[in-house]
Amino acid sequence: MRTTIIVQNLKCGGCAKTITSKLVELSSISDVEVNPDDSSVSFLCADVNDAILVKEKLQAIGYPSIDAKNTVLSKAKSYVSCATGKISK
Repeated sequence: MRTTIIVQNLKCGGCAKTITSKLVELSSISDVEVNPDDSSVSFLCADVNDAILVKEKLQAIGYPSIDAKNTVLSKAKSYVSCATGKISK
């Protein structure tokens, strides 16, 4: 099933690159699409538990869903994730 999560702190292509690279590491997730313009992360997954796993992974790397609290720590993590995405090949 295709699932879309709206996240916070998603600003640019660096963020998108990091999000994509982290989510494709999850074996049950495929066809990841990240859109900085509307802060959406879309992907294919088998069931709701996979979507929850993605939501937790996004939170861990600094991109909490729109319904979660956006803490200073989340913002800091997103800056690091963004920079990593910009410098990785």
